Amino acid sequence: MTIQAIAANSGVQPGTTASGTTAPKPAQTMDSSMFMNLLVTQLKNQDPSAPMDTNQMMGQTIQLSMMEKMTELSTGAKESFSLQMRTAAAQIIGHNISYALADGTKGSGVASSVSFAGGVPTVAVGGVNIPLDSISGMTAAASPAPTA
Repeated sequence: MTIQAIAANSGVQPGTTASGTTAPKPAQTMDSSMFMNLLVTQLKNQDPSAPMDTNQMMGQTIQLSMMEKMTELSTGAKESFSLQMRTAAAQIIGHNISYALADGTKGSGVASSVSFAGGVPTVAVGGVNIPLDSISGMTAAASPAPTA
């Protein structure tokens, strides 16, 4: 009697589901809802004859509070940076700027307008929209000579 090898070839590639869609990647970050779910699950499943140490519970609650405050601080810092970029872009209007784009294009000209449509403000120079982070220099625009 011979035994045949078993081959598991389902035709499904690793990282995909049977319907052919990509399998979702697990979240790699911890948020407050995940932390609360863990804490509630731990409380539900604790041994009634040996309940959780109150010091441990307080420590976990403090960790949750600290995580929420750090998230708020991070959000506030991002909003502050965004506002700072918008203010800087608005102050460039009317000034002569020089720029170097990611594709190697270099140029200069007078900034005529600012757009806040994307994640990074863009400054219009001669019909070309220049991202704020591509600007390499700025000088005051030449003022016209006074007429007598």
